[in-house]
Amino acid sequence: MRMSKMYFRTLREDPSEAVIPSHKMLIRAGFIRKEASGLYSYMQPGWRVLRKISQIVREEMDEKGAQEIYVPILTPKELWEDSGRWNDYGPEMWRVTDRHGREFCLGPTHEETFTDIVRTDISSYKQLPFFLYQIQPKYRDEERPRFGLLRSREFFMKDAYSFDVDQEGLDRSYDIMYDAYNRIFNRLSLTFKPVEADTGAIGGSNSHEFTAFSEVGESDIVLCDNCGLAATVEKAECVDAAPQDDVEMLPLEEVETPGTKTIDLVAEYLGLDKKQTIKALLFVTYDEETMEENGYVAAFCRGDREVNMTKLVNALGIPEHCIAFADEHEMSEATGCVGGFTGPKGLHDCTIVVDSELPGLKNLCAGACHKDHHYINMNYGRDYTGDIIADIKLTKEGDPCPCCGKPVHLTKGIEVGQIFKLGTKYSESMGAYYSDENQQRKPIVMGCYGIGISRTLSAIVEQNHDENGIIWPVAVAPFHVIITVMKPKDEEQMRLASEVEEALKKEGLEVLTDDRKERPGVKFKDADLIGIPVQITIGRRAGEGVVEYKLRREEEKQEIPAKEAIRRAVDLVRKEGDGRCFIK
Repeated sequence: MRMSKMYFRTLREDPSEAVIPSHKMLIRAGFIRKEASGLYSYMQPGWRVLRKISQIVREEMDEKGAQEIYVPILTPKELWEDSGRWNDYGPEMWRVTDRHGREFCLGPTHEETFTDIVRTDISSYKQLPFFLYQIQPKYRDEERPRFGLLRSREFFMKDAYSFDVDQEGLDRSYDIMYDAYNRIFNRLSLTFKPVEADTGAIGGSNSHEFTAFSEVGESDIVLCDNCGLAATVEKAECVDAAPQDDVEMLPLEEVETPGTKTIDLVAEYLGLDKKQTIKALLFVTYDEETMEENGYVAAFCRGDREVNMTKLVNALGIPEHCIAFADEHEMSEATGCVGGFTGPKGLHDCTIVVDSELPGLKNLCAGACHKDHHYINMNYGRDYTGDIIADIKLTKEGDPCPCCGKPVHLTKGIEVGQIFKLGTKYSESMGAYYSDENQQRKPIVMGCYGIGISRTLSAIVEQNHDENGIIWPVAVAPFHVIITVMKPKDEEQMRLASEVEEALKKEGLEVLTDDRKERPGVKFKDADLIGIPVQITIGRRAGEGVVEYKLRREEEKQEIPAKEAIRRAVDLVRKEGDGRCFIK
């Protein structure tokens, strides 16, 4: 490919809306182009990378016996009503209506469609097990699209589904996909870890998120170096403080605490450790179908803790989009709460959720539900109770590991894939049954396995760049070699460039030749920005058959014979690309 003939341009400055490196560099390097908030066009080099990632995913899926199909992106409302998710999925679902008034959605995921296909065709246990998968665009109406491809409205995804006769079969299928995902992300040269995760809107019993480590990631990961625990912060169990069984309950007292509307202020005013206080958070919930107000919730945890919203909605048994922070004035009239001075004693007409740690603690301080007053020596059972008691606290750095008790640490990552044990969630609701050997009808047992192809592209850049641009791993690089011609008008230089290009192409390598009429400095900057693994520069010693050879990831440059440069480039691509890093 000659750059002089290529529809391609780079930018010298970072786009104003871009914050993270991958977003900046993919736009500056001409890989993607913004069309609207959360919507991007993939230009030729970006599309080549996306195809290579998809190709690696396909190879590993096919190796595991999965069969690729394609289903419509547009999904009828009726299928989502069958599964009960039309209202559950929330405002991110892009709903559309055709000219006849029939409702559809742009698929954010496709459990319903795949279940519908299987319920029509499968009747006997003899037809199971099997995997189906697809790679296609997905759509989610993100409230705040950001970070380029990491959180966009249209994105590319591989979603696969397994269909088994029982839980044992699902466990085997899950393990097969778990292994496939490890192989995929290793081939993509990502530094990653599979971690236990919440099942979210997809549902099911168990889930693992495959997380690429990155400082800009939106996933918070809890890790224990001692026993190997790895979980998302939403999923990670939080160890309760030891119950204070031997502490005597003191008499409840109401004390004046003027102007102390925060935990920090009340603790300072009363001379207490924040661990001796109770924090209150106030919420309003909504009906799943009508989205009308459904009631109030007061959640309580220890004063030095934070509430984990995923754990809270799971405890309440509602979708995430059906809860929001309450208007304190409106909630006060209905429940008796007082902003900044709310405690679990004296509330009415609301659901009280108490973190599992609080019942074991004695003589705590909490709001008295009227202004400028708190209770001290408050104890669970005697002074207050909860409608729901559950672990709703967020794990923080240094908390004890729930498995071994050693301190955990937190890190950030980008979710690039997630796998789920769905069980019979969809097959039972949608009527996907088979007949066993005794002619008994049983629901098909399902699993679901997703990879964010476009998110993975962005994650690769986050892990592989420097201040000058992208550093593509060989397996997914848009081209393997870039040949930079210093003076395209020089016949000797162009002759040698053509010879090197043809020799590399005969070996199967993908070559980009920069023959533009640009200053050398511009070409070198673009070569680094684009990030192609091997850089061969042809300049003043072209007549001697000598070129400059450099790897993008290294600083060292060498002047070597062109034939040696060709040999090195071929060897590198064969070794690091595993012979399977070409556009098909």
